Formats: sequence, C-alpha cells, structure tokens
Amino acid sequence: MSNDSENPRGRVRLARGVSPWLAPTAAAAVVSTALVRKSPRWAVAAVPLTALTGAMLWFFRDPERVPGEGRIVSPADGVVQSIDPWPDGRTRVAIFMSPLNVHVNRAPAAGTITSVEHVPGGFVPAFNKDSDKNERVVWHFDTALGDIEMVQIAGAVARRIVPYLSAGTKVAQTERVGLIRFGSRVDVYLPEGIEPAVSVGQKTVAGVTRIDHA
Repeated sequence: MSNDSENPRGRVRLARGVSPWLAPTAAAAVVSTALVRKSPRWAVAAVPLTALTGAMLWFFRDPERVPGEGRIVSPADGVVQSIDPWPDGRTRVAIFMSPLNVHVNRAPAAGTITSVEHVPGGFVPAFNKDSDKNERVVWHFDTALGDIEMVQIAGAVARRIVPYLSAGTKVAQTERVGLIRFGSRVDVYLPEGIEPAVSVGQKTVAGVTRIDHA
C-alpha cells in the first residue's frame, strides 16, 4: 500500500501527546539559533537541536487518511512481522513499526471500547520474540464481529504509550486511539473464523490496509 492514501487535502497535523518531547527541544533550538548572532560558537548547539526538532516533526506527523475498505483494517503503519494462530481460534497479526513510520494507531473496526489496560513490562526490541513481555496497553473493542483485541507494545526505543481514549467510548473505524512514541509493535487479534488478508513482510497503512478476507 502506497502513501497516496495519506493527507488527501495536503495538511499534516502533529500527533497528540508529543508536547513533552517536542516543545523543549524546539524551544532550545530557537534560543540557540538566536544566540548564534551574538556568538558563532552557539552553532555547535543550534545545528543539532534544529536537526533534532525537524526529525521530531517528521516522527510525530499525523497525516489524514482516506479510510480503506474492509471489516478490519490495520491499526498501525509498518510491516507485518508475523501471523500466528492462537489456541482460542483467533489469529494474531503482529505489525512492526519502525521509527520512520507514523506512530499514531487507529481503531481496526467500529464499536465500543470495553477495556484499556496498561501492563508493565520490559523494553526489549519489538522484533525480539521476548517482546511479548514488554510494557504494553491492551485494548478490547466490542464490534459487529465480536470482541477484537489490539495490543500496543513498547520496544527498546519506544518507552511511552499514550492512549487517547478510555473504556466506554464509542469509536468509528480508523479513528485515532493512541500513540506509541518512536514506534514499536501493534498486534491485532482477528476473531475466530476470520482469515487474514495480509502476509508476512507486507507493508501496512493504519486505517487503510484491509487485514481480513471478505
């Protein structure tokens, strides 16, 4: 899936929850750049701070999307890392998010959020098999297809998961539900009887890529 589905009106917003990271960095960049006029030595600080601010603006972009078709769509930008049958009949689709992906996650289907649970854990790289024990936020959505579980998993760099919504909230499919700072992994569990429409190694676009077979 290409990024042609991003930002149909040419506008890119910043993700909610980035101020604690972006604001002090941007402020330091502005101040150090202003001080360069007084002393060129401040360029030693101004150049890397300005570059870091630019990188954060890119990392924390939150483009508009044209919603895709499908009963269940990808909750995250990234690459399908694994597709695993679960003992209870569900299928887990794990999506790895790199630091270059958009970090905002979206509701895979319309429904009501029945629970949002923060689970403490470690911070090993998200591609490691032990990342199942990482810090994570577990979501459950009551949908027309039944319960759909989504798990935001922190990684070695992503150490902060920011839920936007709480239990009891009704959501539309593709609605923004939370942020993983600097990427990591998002798992979605397809209900029993629903086959995945994606394959390992396939790129996904949050809110656009269909992950269930018709």
